[in-house]
Amino acid sequence: MIAFVIAIFALAGLIKGTIGLGLPAVSMGLLTIFMSPFQAATLLIVPSILTNFWQLFAEGHVLKLMRRFWLLLLGIAVGSMWSIFPTLGHSEFHSEALLGGMLALYGLYGLCAKKMPDLSRHENWLSPIMGYLGGALTVATGVVVIPVVPYLQTLHLKRDDLVQALGLAFTTSTLCLAIFLHRNLVDNMPIDYAMSTIALIPALIGMWCGKKIRYRIPEQKFRTVFFIGLIALGSYMMLHQFGWI
Repeated sequence: MIAFVIAIFALAGLIKGTIGLGLPAVSMGLLTIFMSPFQAATLLIVPSILTNFWQLFAEGHVLKLMRRFWLLLLGIAVGSMWSIFPTLGHSEFHSEALLGGMLALYGLYGLCAKKMPDLSRHENWLSPIMGYLGGALTVATGVVVIPVVPYLQTLHLKRDDLVQALGLAFTTSTLCLAIFLHRNLVDNMPIDYAMSTIALIPALIGMWCGKKIRYRIPEQKFRTVFFIGLIALGSYMMLHQFGWI
């Protein structure tokens, strides 16, 4: 199991270092093939928080981003506390199916989205709505992807600013997820911080390697393979959940 966790987090860290996202999505998608979504989410706590901090503080301008996106962050916190969706550990069927659907939907979005509209002029009222939905889905699936990532891309940020803004949103959602998991333990099962810390090491190594190759390979080709993989993984999870495979 340790070797399996190390391999998954190394791959997830590599993807995150290359394109700025993907660690929770890849980790949760692969881990839930062999364990419950709640257990998989607990393993994400340490590597997700620390790799997101790395991504957030790598380029500076953190306070500037926080002043701009405080409504988004507030929405994430509120959505994590009062989710409109079935949450992790208390409706496992819905959690796994919803996670698979989100991964497949995000993969389709990544492949089909060519030119994103500019929604920056609507940022003041869209940010809290997108943040709430992102926070609600985080405690339902363990992953913050839809709709936060597409929304940030519609703001047409510069590449490094986008990567850092994603890090800010991911850090906030992961902290909220950690609080939720502590307050909603399943069968009083403690969170395995030892295994979560072990997972941090390959995640950091993979992220470091990914950052090194970020500008050395065609990013579009890498993204295409990544999104196709998400579609395949998400589809498998949904079909497996319904007992069709």
